[in-house]
Amino acid sequence: MKTVLLLIGFALTVIRFAEAQQPTKIPRVGYISGTGDAYHQGPYVEALRQGLKELGYTEGKNIVIEFRGAEAKLDRIQALVAELVALKVDVLVAPILPAILAAKQATKTIPVVMVAGVDSVASGIVDSLARPGGNITGLNTLSRDLGGKRIQLLTEVVPHLSRIAVLRDADSQNTAIGFKEYETAGQVLNISVQPLEVRGLNPDVEGVIKSAVRGRANALVTITNANLFRYQKRIAELAIENRLPTMFEGHTWVEQGGLMSYSADDLAAFRRAAFYVDKILKGVKPAELPVEQPTKFELVINLKTAKQLGLAIPPIVMARADRAIK
Repeated sequence: MKTVLLLIGFALTVIRFAEAQQPTKIPRVGYISGTGDAYHQGPYVEALRQGLKELGYTEGKNIVIEFRGAEAKLDRIQALVAELVALKVDVLVAPILPAILAAKQATKTIPVVMVAGVDSVASGIVDSLARPGGNITGLNTLSRDLGGKRIQLLTEVVPHLSRIAVLRDADSQNTAIGFKEYETAGQVLNISVQPLEVRGLNPDVEGVIKSAVRGRANALVTITNANLFRYQKRIAELAIENRLPTMFEGHTWVEQGGLMSYSADDLAAFRRAAFYVDKILKGVKPAELPVEQPTKFELVINLKTAKQLGLAIPPIVMARADRAIK
């Protein structure tokens, strides 16, 4: 009997030792960037990394990020999503509408964390905010719903504003939705809206901005998408050269020389996306994680640009600014 017990004990010891030698599975998070590439991944994935780090994750040690960048070639998004699905990543982070829709079509099992600029309920991405259903959850930044507020802010800053030009990438369905929002807001505020459409990876932003001036636009609004995002600095410079006050859909544009932006804090949203990744990796189902909406929007103003344009920002607007770049 003693021999049997010794053998059992030895066998258990061997099993425990073998189990201890098994490498721990490191979770993999897939990330699709519309603009980034292997060398320039962009500020949003860095914000996600920061959020994960704050939650105790160290890349390469207890988490791996499988980054895929479309380099503004949005026709590549579907293939990149399929590649990450084939890798069987544990979570897929989709920060732009084409990637969210491609993920929704590609998998019903891999959890997807979205950072959506559109209303994800109205767009049919999730069933509801409280109960998203399916395998998708995350955050809405509601960038597409702020057109009226952006134009209103322009009317407070630009004297006698009567006509705005709205720059968009005509190859993007998402920007078409955004243009409709600005067009509707313009009608309410009695502001004419001039469409400026560009196409392709080398958009003629100089040509269309000059056409805005010929069309007597008083200001320029740019609808963000992966392609135009790469031209932030150039668009801001051209607007200043042509004496056009600008309104953008994110603070990074103002940091590149744009006049104003009004939006949710996108970097904060991507840091918050790490919370969803963490919960899912710990076993929570996406359907059990309510979709979050922003509770605060930020107004950012570039005072240097205002001076170059000869604009005095009214005190009432400055009082509402969350940040002023000097």
